[in-house]
Amino acid sequence: MSNEQRIGARVLRRKPIDQLTHPGSELRRTMGVGHLTMISIGATLGTGIFVVLGEAVPLAGPAIVVSFVLAGITALFSALSYAELAGLIPASGSSYSYAYATLGEIVAWVCGWCLVLEYGVSVAAVAVGWGQYINELLHLVTGLRIPDALSQPPGAGGIVNIPAVLVVVLSMLVLLGGSKGSARTNTILVWVKVGSLLMFCAVAFTAFKAGNLQPLFPLGLAGMSAGAATLFFSYIGFDAASTAGEEAKNPQRDLPRAIILSLVVITALYCAVALAAVGAMPWQSFEGTEAALSRVLTDNVSGAIWPILLSIGAVVATTSVVLTVLYGQTRILYAMSRDGLVPSVFARLSRNGVPFVNTIVVGSFIGILAALVPLGSLADATSIGTLFAFALVNIAVIILRRTEPDRQRTFKVPFSPVTPILGLAFCIYMMFSLGLDTWIAFLAWMVLGFAIYFGYSVRKARLAVPGDQ
Repeated sequence: MSNEQRIGARVLRRKPIDQLTHPGSELRRTMGVGHLTMISIGATLGTGIFVVLGEAVPLAGPAIVVSFVLAGITALFSALSYAELAGLIPASGSSYSYAYATLGEIVAWVCGWCLVLEYGVSVAAVAVGWGQYINELLHLVTGLRIPDALSQPPGAGGIVNIPAVLVVVLSMLVLLGGSKGSARTNTILVWVKVGSLLMFCAVAFTAFKAGNLQPLFPLGLAGMSAGAATLFFSYIGFDAASTAGEEAKNPQRDLPRAIILSLVVITALYCAVALAAVGAMPWQSFEGTEAALSRVLTDNVSGAIWPILLSIGAVVATTSVVLTVLYGQTRILYAMSRDGLVPSVFARLSRNGVPFVNTIVVGSFIGILAALVPLGSLADATSIGTLFAFALVNIAVIILRRTEPDRQRTFKVPFSPVTPILGLAFCIYMMFSLGLDTWIAFLAWMVLGFAIYFGYSVRKARLAVPGDQ
């Protein structure tokens, strides 16, 4: 076999499903369907609805409610594919593992690299948002603010964002305590933030004016689509339960249930919040505001207590997102390390079954990123990476239906292959609704990923190919 043929065989090698599931994994199976559902809700419900809503309403107007539905449908098609694959391949690597079994190693690497962008960069951005909410809460309660020098990164008027570092470090310490304790903490945080959003809806609907919804499409269908593409950031994380495949008690049964249930809850809550917000405040007033929900209550509802309660909910919400997304990032790198595509240190486990070096390295890197870099502008870049990974999951379902038709599936995507094809089409449509700058950033990230793969991963991968010694 020539060198060219050997390289081609290596980048296209696929990992058998039986090797991906790792029945003898050292990770501990402690999570039921409730914990798994809360992981997905915890990773999803946070900065997207509290911050990105203010950026998306000026793009779509009152049609923002329809934008949420469109983004939710896009996520739902992919969620159905995730549910089938999560029951079929209950591995820690999420869509990275699914791609390795169906599309080959190089596509799996691309998928994993996109997930690093989705999870790593987004958790740093959420940590920055957490610091802003802490400052807002402090101002509402005491009238004081943390100085910009200590609460903003360089380039945004500060020196270092200490609150952002704090929430990352606290989340890292919780994760080092073990997955069961982390899941219990996350469940409490999820209930608090769901309650805060329900409180917002109840209060904002008291100021509801039907005239604020007319016309429904002031910026046309293009505005509605642009709003949906921006809002897709709000759905990032629903797949987080799939990263816990090797820590679930009954993954074949519980993972599909958790993924679909979490997405249904999230979409319903998002639509209710969006309707309450644009009904209480004219859509033009959302321009230039980051804390959109707080602005709605402050300007349109009497009572100073409501913005304070909402700010508390926002702090809790973003804490939960940092915790669960950081968890997902460490488990994806754990799976990639076990396959040899990243250094083996990321798969080293502590006595309580936690990838401790992985968690410390990832937490430290994200903490530095959150402290020094303003990351709000990378939300769209995170979305495009996620949409690309979702597209690959839909393709994987179609391929496995042909290559592994007799393998047991605890959940099947209905009307396959039509449904996964629609999921793929929606992902592509949403990707092309994003701007040129986002595509440039995404392509630059991909170039860096390919450099790492061909410089390190392709030689270190543990999966053998014919002709290797």
